[in-house]
Amino acid sequence: MTEYETIVLGIEDDIAVVRLNRPERLNALNVRMRAEICHAVKLASDEARVVVLTGEGQAFCSGQDLGDGGSAANLNLEQTLRDEYFPMLQAIYDCPVPTIAAVNGAAAGAGANLALTADVVVASDKAYFLQAFTRIGLIPDAGGTYFMPRMIGSAKAMGAALFAEKITAKQADDWGLIWEAVDSEIFEETWRARAAHLASGPTKAYASAKEAIRGTWDSTFAAQLRHEAKLQGSCGRSRDFKEGVLAFTEKRSPSFEGR
Repeated sequence: MTEYETIVLGIEDDIAVVRLNRPERLNALNVRMRAEICHAVKLASDEARVVVLTGEGQAFCSGQDLGDGGSAANLNLEQTLRDEYFPMLQAIYDCPVPTIAAVNGAAAGAGANLALTADVVVASDKAYFLQAFTRIGLIPDAGGTYFMPRMIGSAKAMGAALFAEKITAKQADDWGLIWEAVDSEIFEETWRARAAHLASGPTKAYASAKEAIRGTWDSTFAAQLRHEAKLQGSCGRSRDFKEGVLAFTEKRSPSFEGR
């Protein structure tokens, strides 16, 4: 297993857990962490059937480490986003297996949008999401302007961007920004159960569902129906489909092979 400095990667029972591990900096993203997350997600997607991102300590991720590489005022933000954030976020977004962000605490700035890049977000009721960018004269980045309008509509997305107020886990759940907010006492038990469910499921079908749902924003109804039919035809030729039907007729739980 690859050794990392800013994250911990563990893979067991087809579940890969990528744990951001700079708790003394509230898991703020520095150059090395961005590169290590990118590497770990790609590695894990070849060895596991679900990838979980979570944080060590009290925070999930507090966003860009403004102390990384000297003065924040000297940061080339365009280059940093293009060369370092884009590969990390694209690796998560393009991951061929389901991804879960298990948000254990504060998810602020780019840390909030790192979480939203995952397929499913499970948050502790102690967590919150904060588009903090305008507090320092910036705009939401790291995919924030892409995900928020699609998830919660332009009105809520605009308010989140302009006011830069905390969105509690419960609010995020109510608004549809995340999948679920759960009591902190059962938070880890919950996200591990969610991960186990996906790790034992029909991996090819999950990948096709991700492709179909994401493609709908740029598609007409007729085009989406054709795309669904194409993807469904492919799923229908899989061993998992045959196993699913057989298990249904035999009144038992299916045993999916995944890939």
